Amino acid sequence: MINPFFENKGPFRISEIFGFLNITKKIDDNDINISNISDLFSSTQNDITFFHSKKYKDLAKKTKASFCITTQNLKKELPESCKPIIVENVLVSISKVTEKFYPDSINDHFDNTCLNIIDTKFKNKVKYGNNVLIGENVSIGSNCAIGHNTIIEQNVSIGNNSFVGSNVILRNTLIKDDVNILDNCVIGKHGFGFFPNNNKNLRYPHIGIVLIEDGCEIGCGSTIDRGSMSNTVIGKNTFLDNQIHIAHNVKIGENSIIAGQVGIAGSTIIGKNVKIGGQAGISGHLKIGDNVDIAGGSGVIKDISDNSKVMGYPAKSLREFLKENR
Repeated sequence: MINPFFENKGPFRISEIFGFLNITKKIDDNDINISNISDLFSSTQNDITFFHSKKYKDLAKKTKASFCITTQNLKKELPESCKPIIVENVLVSISKVTEKFYPDSINDHFDNTCLNIIDTKFKNKVKYGNNVLIGENVSIGSNCAIGHNTIIEQNVSIGNNSFVGSNVILRNTLIKDDVNILDNCVIGKHGFGFFPNNNKNLRYPHIGIVLIEDGCEIGCGSTIDRGSMSNTVIGKNTFLDNQIHIAHNVKIGENSIIAGQVGIAGSTIIGKNVKIGGQAGISGHLKIGDNVDIAGGSGVIKDISDNSKVMGYPAKSLREFLKENR
């Protein structure tokens, strides 16, 4: 399970899942229990997964899930061990099923379990400012400090020698050792995932967490959304400047440096030792290789291979950009 904080309400019979999706289908004697819902990569036997784009066909071929919500055109990419469930809209369908497994993952209302830190077990363990609130299921390591007016909501773990600034909100986040979270950050809240509808937009459940590895720094005013079907990860010794937005499911490799006002859209994977200049924008579901330099103000709309230097909109190799703009 990718999120240790949300309770899995399963298992559900596959016949029940058909019912959730309003699919009329006769079930044979093998009306098995489905234990969990997960992505193509993480799924195991007796899980259900989803496959909505040819971009993920290599993962689909290797999935260990027993069932997969997909389309008629994509089902041929699945292994024989994974039975397709054909629907018209994969993402809407998987949203409905995810909500059944994890009903607590839909909304992010304020945490009413929070207490003033002076009324908690941390009052003599942590250096803290004024008006610090702590929710349930929170752990804080040794030699940590928390700034004024910060709220550490439920389901947060902070490692040793870490600093959390003032006016910060954390939830559903695992922070390792030697991490600095600077002022005004919001980390671990629900991502921007929904499906437009004429009458009422359908919110997508976010069952992942944010994982911040050792030695990272998160700049002032930055926001990091928790994952939807996988975790959002900030790799070891990666530094983010101020006012950066990291969307759900983004994974950033170790030793990367990202300048201010960069936005990275959902499910993009950033490699190791990547440098991104200020105000660059990176579209979703992309793969950025290791040792890549992206110039400030660039717009990245396609994958970038290892050891590349790019700039411009759309971002292209530095040599090509300079040649076109002499």
